[in-house]
Amino acid sequence: MSQNFQAGDFLIFQIESGYGLLRLLGIDETADATIWHLKAYNEMFLDIETADAALESHQNLTVSIPHVALTNRAFESTQVAIMQNQPLNADDLQSFENWKSKDEREIYDRSIRLMLGLR
Repeated sequence: MSQNFQAGDFLIFQIESGYGLLRLLGIDETADATIWHLKAYNEMFLDIETADAALESHQNLTVSIPHVALTNRAFESTQVAIMQNQPLNADDLQSFENWKSKDEREIYDRSIRLMLGLR
C-alpha cells in the first residue's frame, strides 16, 4: 500500500452510497505477515466533509467493533484513506490490549465491510 499508516489514524472507506470510519489501533509486522488492528464505528456519512466534521468530536462516535485483527489481505481488500491522526488513549486501546493478553488470538481474513455486515 502506498499510504504510510500509523496507529491513531482515522481511516475512511466507501460503501455504495456513503462512507464509514475506522481507527487504526496498531500494526503487527513479522517476517511472515502483517496484522492490522482496527476499531470500527457505527456511523455512516453521505460525504467526506460530514465524516471529517464528525472527527472534530470523535469521542461522540459510537463503536461497532472495538477491536478486530485482520490479515494484510483482508485489510487491503477495502480501500481506505487517512483522514487524520490523533493520539490513542487507554480507552481506545482497551479491547486491543485484552486481545493481546489472550492465549488464542483470533485474526480474520475477511474484509472490514464483511465484519460490519456491509457489502
